[in-house]
Amino acid sequence: MIKKSLYKRLLVNSNMQFVCVMLVFSITGSMSLIVSQAVIDLLNIDVSSISPFIFWPLRIFSVFIFYQVLLLMVAIPFGQFSYFLRIEKKMLSRFGIKL
Repeated sequence: MIKKSLYKRLLVNSNMQFVCVMLVFSITGSMSLIVSQAVIDLLNIDVSSISPFIFWPLRIFSVFIFYQVLLLMVAIPFGQFSYFLRIEKKMLSRFGIKL
């Protein structure tokens, strides 16, 4: 019962697709934090060098941007590009961005 409702909510059709989707989400989340931190470090931005009121929104925004890009890139090797492109379009449309 729970499995069917979860599959319906995620719009997946099989166990294998569910595993691939979960792997893509988990890898992308971790990678977006790592890449965002690397870029912030490359730009020499630190909490001690600028106000925390600027640093944290900048960090959160950078994680969000990298997550969007990496989500599609990580989905390609798992064969889930069209699935995540559909999710990406839906999420960005909620922010008022049409693709």
